[in-house]
Amino acid sequence: MSGRSLDTLARDISGMRTARAVGRIARAGHGTFHVDGLERSAALGDYVRIASRNGTLRGEVVDISDAGAMVLADGSGDGARVGDAVTLMGAPSVAPSDHWIGRVIDPYGNALDGRGLARGADERPLRTAPPNATRRRALGDKLATGLAVFDTLLPIVRGQRLGVFSGSGVGKSTLLSQLARGVEADVAVIALVGERGREVGEFVERTLGQDGLARSVVVAATSDQPPLTRRRALWTAMSVAEHFRDEGRHVLFLADSVTRFAEAHREIALASGETASLRGFPPSVAHLIMALAERAGPGDVACQGDITAIFTVLVAGSDMEEPIADILRGVLDGHVVLDRTIAERGRFPAVDLLRSVSRSLPGASSTAENALIQLARKRLGTYAQSEMMIQAGLYTPGSDPAIDAAIKAWPALDTFLSEPSPDGPSAAFARLAQCLGEVFP
Repeated sequence: MSGRSLDTLARDISGMRTARAVGRIARAGHGTFHVDGLERSAALGDYVRIASRNGTLRGEVVDISDAGAMVLADGSGDGARVGDAVTLMGAPSVAPSDHWIGRVIDPYGNALDGRGLARGADERPLRTAPPNATRRRALGDKLATGLAVFDTLLPIVRGQRLGVFSGSGVGKSTLLSQLARGVEADVAVIALVGERGREVGEFVERTLGQDGLARSVVVAATSDQPPLTRRRALWTAMSVAEHFRDEGRHVLFLADSVTRFAEAHREIALASGETASLRGFPPSVAHLIMALAERAGPGDVACQGDITAIFTVLVAGSDMEEPIADILRGVLDGHVVLDRTIAERGRFPAVDLLRSVSRSLPGASSTAENALIQLARKRLGTYAQSEMMIQAGLYTPGSDPAIDAAIKAWPALDTFLSEPSPDGPSAAFARLAQCLGEVFP
């Protein structure tokens, strides 16, 4: 046996508990159980193991009173009976390590490829406080992304938190994979929440590819899994990212999607008795999302690590005012809107630049670069305002110099927004200047 295997085995043995509190099911419903005997031992959020005739179930303590504890099962709960044993497992945690890089795992830290997965030296709780607000560093330097639009007009800097807002089928997952491969980072942690089972393998093997996977940890929970598992996926991924951040590394965190995370929480909250108020979402969803977002970003001044995070949000009908989009947009350092109309005419990524913003500007760019960004936005904005008139043939060339300049620049700018940027931001800005007919110093 190798030294590494012995160390892993020793950690597992040292972490074993000699005794655990055990209760009994007093009342069973569809997926919820009233348990006697744990009310003095359990805490809200603790996980339990339920021994039923159909096998072992996981569950979470969602309510406690003198009369007992209410447990929400991680599944339908079929096969559970009154009197079945319920073992208290304690607060949920994971133990990440470098051996997780290049692997696909489930929200409980188990490998999904059938191979063994070494546990790390330290257990990390799934829900932790963010770094002290007064000790966090400022946003860092601009990052090369491999995509021209993000290297210039919508820059991403180290420690930034960005939202990607998109309807289904507009290219969101493809954009995430491009960023996972292209953004400068030591490690990428990718959370796939509520994805179709077929798409997980396709994303890892084809979209992300071997090069992208080689520096990534993928945490996946498919759409058929219970809400506890789907909600836990994003918490597990964030804990993994924090592990690498605390080691002094720069982590790229990609979450797809916060909407499915919120939907899983809604199922759990309603089952535990919370009322719905925000278009069907419970009030607690706002704090849940904001607390998750705050855990990403620049690290403490005492450590060298940062988490640069990109969160995706599914917006039905491009409704940017729906609750999840509105909550997340308010706590992020910028947002990118993907437009279905742009995707339908074949331009990917389908970024609607005029509705997107990076709050790292103007600090992330030089004076000359900011001037080019402002000019590009002006040209695209002028064209958008006059597009109907131009397409209908109602505009007479020479009538307005601003519209004439926008018409001249628009084809090159539209192409530029979909171009790769293999040579970094400086070359991308030179190309942007060329599209605008300007000279870049």
